[in-house]
Amino acid sequence: MAHDSTAHQHESSTKRIWQVFGILSIVTIVEVVLGIFRPPFLTETSIVGMHLLNWIFIILTLYKAYYIAWAFMHMEHETKGLRRAVVWSGVFLAIYLIFILLTEGDYIYEVYKNGYIAWDF
Repeated sequence: MAHDSTAHQHESSTKRIWQVFGILSIVTIVEVVLGIFRPPFLTETSIVGMHLLNWIFIILTLYKAYYIAWAFMHMEHETKGLRRAVVWSGVFLAIYLIFILLTEGDYIYEVYKNGYIAWDF
């Protein structure tokens, strides 16, 4: 009897691994295809000072990071409080880092663009 339940658990684990592999592969393939072809609509449209294509890359990367934590760190089987503490902390830190990098990058660009410092590097 115990052998049957172990075989069923192994089969469902294998199915879960292939499901995770498929989802992460599809997201990665979408990122690669968008990076290779760079559709003009996505590169010419700007939202909050950044091209739409860059926003898509950021969102897909955050999705993959969340899904990796969800599947490989076994967060789906933990309590709701622990899941939120671990996963959302990482998501908010990543969003904060993106905000800081974009804000500082825009400031540096404006300093060089307005001629306060020369572009001689």
